[in-house]
Amino acid sequence: MANRERNKKILLELLKQPDNSRCADCGAPDPDWASYKVGVFVCLNCSGIHRSLSSRVKSIKLDFWEDELVEFMKSNGNARVRTLYEKAVPVYYYRPRQNDCVVLRDQWIRAKYERMEFTGEIQYPPVAYTIGYYEGMLWKKGKDNAQFLKRKFVLSDREFTLTYYNKENESKGPKAIIAIKDLNATFQPEKIGHPHGLQLTYQEDDHTRNLYVYHESPQEIVSWYNAIRAARYAYLKTAYPTGNDDELIPKITRNYLKEGYMEKTGPLQKEAFKKRWFILDSQNRKLLYFKGQLDAEELGAIFIGTETKGYSVKECVPKYARGNKWNCGVMVETPDRQFILMCEKEREQKEWMDALKQVMSRPMAPQDYTIEANIKYKR
Repeated sequence: MANRERNKKILLELLKQPDNSRCADCGAPDPDWASYKVGVFVCLNCSGIHRSLSSRVKSIKLDFWEDELVEFMKSNGNARVRTLYEKAVPVYYYRPRQNDCVVLRDQWIRAKYERMEFTGEIQYPPVAYTIGYYEGMLWKKGKDNAQFLKRKFVLSDREFTLTYYNKENESKGPKAIIAIKDLNATFQPEKIGHPHGLQLTYQEDDHTRNLYVYHESPQEIVSWYNAIRAARYAYLKTAYPTGNDDELIPKITRNYLKEGYMEKTGPLQKEAFKKRWFILDSQNRKLLYFKGQLDAEELGAIFIGTETKGYSVKECVPKYARGNKWNCGVMVETPDRQFILMCEKEREQKEWMDALKQVMSRPMAPQDYTIEANIKYKR
């Protein structure tokens, strides 16, 4: 009969190994579950996905482990299993992290262990990625209403464009042709109200535009996401021919550093405060603001430079408070103007200030000066 405490001690020792000390699938620290079907140590959240695949999982600390299962874990482990199941992951394919949404982690795990897409034993990447062309139907939110309608999207890394059509009849031409150069894709399930919700952001006439889309199939929406990443990677390889993958991969797509509502007043700081949805795009050093969180077009943008260039952020109490319901002030100072923003709670005030200071502490790159010059401040 297996020795319960001895086997538990062996498993806990295995968890101390560097590769086993983080979840095999999302990188979360201190995993305390294991899949004894494939031989990896995983976190609680990823263990649930493994269980849904009929993969046998156990808690390291709470469950009873038979001798043969412990031996199986000893002979496998995260590093060894990764060499098999992640042998041929494309460089642009997004590897989800601990705090990423469920659909990304779910499809990463299914792609690895269920569909075995990265073992190199079947043709992978799928044809849609390798030929640089992807098309299909996505549910898209209307610009001026909350209704989602099916629209055809076509992605081409030959033209470096994402095109979508308002009607299925393509003879009327595309509704928009979006340059891959400025395209960003980020999963926003809570904001969009769908577990597969994807936000597409791009530049149009010096303004930031958003498209909100989803697909009923989790595999299809993640395929779209990675197809966009593949096209973005191809573009970046041409735009930065001397850049290595360590430099280019973080630029492919990014989540925004901070999002949320704040109240904003006008340039004279005497105008009534209005509630606005703010997005801090740290890569482009922009604090964007919208009328609502699902608006298609920005109302304005604030460039976030460095302190040596005359930018700063601090707590404030506005002199002329009119119409504001919130009392936790943040002053963003630029060489041209002071922006007074109000947060509802002190915690949000601190989070916004910390995020803004994080951007200000990073030296400006040559392309940042172009972004700074192109921003036109609005009321």
